[in-house]
Amino acid sequence: MAQNNKLPALALRSGTGIEIWKATSNKSFVADASFVRDESKNCRAVVFSPNGEYLAWANGTKVHVATPNWKVITSLPRPKAFYLKFSPKGTYLMTWEIFTTSPANPEGSANLYFYKTTTGEEVFSCIQKRQIDWEPHWSSDESLVALMIGGEVLFYELKSETGLSKPAKRLGGGRNGSVSLSPGNNPHIAFYIPGVKGAPSMCKLFKYPNIDAPQPIAQKSFFQADNVQMMWNARGTGLLLLTSTDVDATGVSYYGKQALHFINTKGDSFSVQLKVEGPIHSVAWSPRSTEFCVIYGYMPSKATLFNVKCDPIFDFGTGPRNAVHFNPHGNLVLFGGFGNLRGQIEVWDLEKKKQICSSSAPDTTQLEWSPTGDFYVTATCAPRLRIGNGFKVWHYSGALLHETLWPEKQELWEVQWQTFPPETFKAPVVTGEKVVGIQSSTPQASKAKYVPPSLRNLPAGADPDEKYIPGLPPGYKSSSAGAKNQRKPNNRPQTTTGEQKQQKPNGQNRPETAGNNTEDASKSEKDPKLAKIHKKLREIRILKDKQEKGEKLDGNQKQKLELEQSLVKELNELKLAHKAQKAQKTP
Repeated sequence: MAQNNKLPALALRSGTGIEIWKATSNKSFVADASFVRDESKNCRAVVFSPNGEYLAWANGTKVHVATPNWKVITSLPRPKAFYLKFSPKGTYLMTWEIFTTSPANPEGSANLYFYKTTTGEEVFSCIQKRQIDWEPHWSSDESLVALMIGGEVLFYELKSETGLSKPAKRLGGGRNGSVSLSPGNNPHIAFYIPGVKGAPSMCKLFKYPNIDAPQPIAQKSFFQADNVQMMWNARGTGLLLLTSTDVDATGVSYYGKQALHFINTKGDSFSVQLKVEGPIHSVAWSPRSTEFCVIYGYMPSKATLFNVKCDPIFDFGTGPRNAVHFNPHGNLVLFGGFGNLRGQIEVWDLEKKKQICSSSAPDTTQLEWSPTGDFYVTATCAPRLRIGNGFKVWHYSGALLHETLWPEKQELWEVQWQTFPPETFKAPVVTGEKVVGIQSSTPQASKAKYVPPSLRNLPAGADPDEKYIPGLPPGYKSSSAGAKNQRKPNNRPQTTTGEQKQQKPNGQNRPETAGNNTEDASKSEKDPKLAKIHKKLREIRILKDKQEKGEKLDGNQKQKLELEQSLVKELNELKLAHKAQKAQKTP
């Protein structure tokens, strides 16, 4: 239960604007009249600062910043702002726009900006072409910020004389790589370098400011890794590396081969050994930093809890799961089966290693624990699903506390809990008591066995395995129908080997199919624009897969999904242009 009886509010972003919903005493939710609803239809982002002091949103005209009493304190002239992010203490607000060029400005202009949150003063700007991993990386005390620009990491020390005007240190050689800072005031630097020309990919761990040391504190190399997801524990002592390839050459996995590795600040490195084969659906650290959970394998998938030595310490068995979520205190863990699964949810007591409940939340595209740790929200949002949008709030015991269904032909895009400073809420006492909830008004899928129309309302005595003809008695068989079903003997004369039609090699006898003129992979690689678009679409596909698994996506990742249609349109236009060029060259 929350201290001071204060419950977190919910920020909603939809096709009709931004609104705040507050909690009532019984943990139901109503629209908060003290927040002046922003009715813009182009709200691209909404975000709370980590310490909960500020709320910011972009409405397509300006970026507004408000305090928890929902009063706007400053507005920024950034109509094209696409992503928003606060620094750890909320001192700075960063905005990112899609990078563009024009004939008048072929080099492009700055698209990443830093502002003082309270005054709106612009303190830094630069060109950041990246959309994936565009965010600056901060130390917890905001004394250090790292930017990955191109293949180089730039480190700015805000407490030094140069501040944001000049990088204090640089770390190069990371073309198409990524960087991640550990939590804490004296961070470690994880630097991922993709392998080229047969060389393995590598992740190196440095202690700032000793990034020029001859040897890193720890490093891990691996083959078959086109992408890596770096996940620090809350203490900043351990790092999980989820690697994957864009394509699995063996054909086993549609999304490519995956592997999970671990390195720590003591210099140790391990490969996490999983008991069964199959994809890795979800990985999450416990907020306590001493254990992590992995969901893996073919359905029904396994869920296993590991310690920081990568030893399995508890097996949750198998089930229809593809997402794992720890509550903020680490005493409860939730497993969900979303996307192509039916939305089954399990909640476990981690102290007793006992399942508390099982419930169902079909069509869930977003799930997030409340900061209080005793209830969570599930939402059905566009663009993943454009019908049946809405959100529900659940108690950990499986009781439904609140439900809001969005009006038809209107879209809900995002739901976010209001944030609070650490230690604001005590860990909930987990009991076996069943909380009384409400009955959902969402139509439930029928569990009855499907019966084809031809077999419905059969007269008494009819055999469902036989074809029934209306108007005729049950069991009647048509002689003509029976004759048709008899296999006719093959009276055609057999041809000799010499008379047989010569087969073309490599399956060239197969008929040509219409619309088979799309660009292949080799052509995409030769055209940088096509290759870039294909890469972005693969990244969107990965994000969609994460979203289907119930993994929490941040506002930046969700906004990226909205680019899919424009990217597909651009891809088709490039293909048409290639066709036109080819037609002109053909005599």
